[in-house]
Amino acid sequence: MKEVFQPNLLSSKVAFVTGGGSGINQRIAEQFAEAGAAVAIMGRDRNKAEAAASLIREAGGQAIGLSGDVRNHDQVSAALYETNKEFGRLDIVVAGAAGNFVARATGMSANGFKTVIDIDLLGTFNTAHAAYEYLAKPGGLVLAISAVQSTLPTVTQSHVCAAKAGVDMLIKTLAIEWGQTGIRCVGIAPGPVGDTEGMKRLAPDGKASWDRILGHIPSRRAASQDEIASLALFLASQGGQYINGTIIPIDGGQTAVGSYEFGSMLDDSIKKDHLQAASA
Repeated sequence: MKEVFQPNLLSSKVAFVTGGGSGINQRIAEQFAEAGAAVAIMGRDRNKAEAAASLIREAGGQAIGLSGDVRNHDQVSAALYETNKEFGRLDIVVAGAAGNFVARATGMSANGFKTVIDIDLLGTFNTAHAAYEYLAKPGGLVLAISAVQSTLPTVTQSHVCAAKAGVDMLIKTLAIEWGQTGIRCVGIAPGPVGDTEGMKRLAPDGKASWDRILGHIPSRRAASQDEIASLALFLASQGGQYINGTIIPIDGGQTAVGSYEFGSMLDDSIKKDHLQAASA
């Protein structure tokens, strides 16, 4: 964790982050702590969640690690109860837990499809629903981590496309239903993000996959975890208070171009198109 604190941005705020034991969500938790928020990190692996929280405490912030599976409403409720008990309030909820793997629809099981729907979509609902009673009214924020697959039909990603499209519509609907209470609901839709476990699984043959993916993005690079976390921090800060009911892509222009196939095995026609895009 970087010891670069901006304590005035989120001073006295409390954030609850699912999937915060690694990757993008861990960096979001860290930036929130750097900005002065107390942070509760929930994950299925209690040790990972506590390790992430420990890094924040070592850098001078406030954090606790909690165990819970977002697919289980009771477990999410219990973690939120502990958060409220520890810090006495709740201002920001980040629904970040997600699952993914590379497979065409005919190559995955119904259970594999359901697992991603349950983690991404049901998990986002469980997190927001269980947090509602604790969230500050007005002033609360539900922030969902979506993905560009929510709007881009993507080969080998039918499960994620379906799950994230559902997340987007859930967030927009909750923004309408909860807006009168002063709770905002917003989504962030990242494109490829460097140095994450998820992208290592989606680009299994390393540089070849990355060259193909990045060659299809106008900015010709992946986002950093800091860039995604900085957008989350802005949305949670005073500057983002009038942003509600929308999903913000942070993708280097990818959604302006279109989708591609994740994985290392491509149909010849698709491979030819991507190689031409990468060399343009």
